[in-house]
Amino acid sequence: MPRKNLVLIGMPGSGKTSVSAALSELLSMPAVDTDALVEEAAGRSIPDIFAADGEDAFRAMETAAAKQAAALDGVIIATGGGIVLRPENMEALSATGTVFFLDRDPAAIAGEDHSGRPLIGVNRERVWRLYEQRLPLYRNYARHTVPNAGTVAEAARAIAELYEKECGQ
Repeated sequence: MPRKNLVLIGMPGSGKTSVSAALSELLSMPAVDTDALVEEAAGRSIPDIFAADGEDAFRAMETAAAKQAAALDGVIIATGGGIVLRPENMEALSATGTVFFLDRDPAAIAGEDHSGRPLIGVNRERVWRLYEQRLPLYRNYARHTVPNAGTVAEAARAIAELYEKECGQ
């Protein structure tokens, strides 16, 4: 019987990619990243997609990546921070996976360099606005909320325990 997917949602800079790598080792499951799937399909970086084609074009590619990832079995899926903006993304991901909201303090996110991230970049105030806008969506779609206030390993262990309890592993 295939294992259910484990889906990580949360703000840009919340640690989804790092935690998914740690979870991959802990749970012996492959990890995929929807942002990486978008970049692979487009043949260019997300900042380049935003600059050349705009956010709407990126969101359409992100939806295709969400559906592609959701079609896999037994994988850890790290998503882009805005994956929750389109209900069809979360319907696809929730249908085959357990969704975890990796919640990190926006002050910690704002205190880091995110110059490669098109929606927050160097605008620290934007982090707070995005958090306020998206927090209800993250909470709505997540089966579990896990704070990411310590180390990557701590967050990964907390998620792994919840996932294994739920999946009876």
